[in-house]
Amino acid sequence: MMSKLFPEIVKIPEKFEVKPVDLDSSKSALIIVDMQNAFAHEKGSLFVPESRKTINSVKNLLEKARSRRVLVLYTQDWHPEDDPEFSIWGKHAVAGTWEAEIIDELKPRGDEILIKKLGYDGFYGTFLDDVLRRKKVENLVVSGTVANICVLHTAGSAALRGYKIFIPIDCISALNEFDYISTLRQVTFLYRGVLTTSDLVNFI
Repeated sequence: MMSKLFPEIVKIPEKFEVKPVDLDSSKSALIIVDMQNAFAHEKGSLFVPESRKTINSVKNLLEKARSRRVLVLYTQDWHPEDDPEFSIWGKHAVAGTWEAEIIDELKPRGDEILIKKLGYDGFYGTFLDDVLRRKKVENLVVSGTVANICVLHTAGSAALRGYKIFIPIDCISALNEFDYISTLRQVTFLYRGVLTTSDLVNFI
């Protein structure tokens, strides 16, 4: 039953502004968040169906980044067998298993960086910030899944560290439309991130 504190219909913003962006290749990075078998493969234990619809867009963005020698990083959920997080989500993406690997369609190249993380935030307890600082990155293009969980926590953490964040809306996915829309709201309102699409990102 719906509480009196919450209306049955939540009004969402009429529209989110999507902008073309030109990003300096030498000062930008693309991060692909958790596009792993656990979440983006039909047999994954926490499969996000919408993630399959983003693969071609992420691949398009990845090819652009590679062609301009933009720094590419991937995050991976990488859990020990007894991770406390399993009490929330159930067992998933155990370190070294098939579930923890990046999906075949987006396999990293040998020169691309894998960031193994225990929680939602790609920065917490990892060397992600150190890599970005060493490479003098200012702009971070964030893609992947799940939009309102690891994507949002990673993007927010980046913004609070001073990086300018860009979210291609066709390159993120959530479990439902509410979670997807709320992510766009949080990114733009809380973190002053820029919404764009894979076709509108131009690395120069």
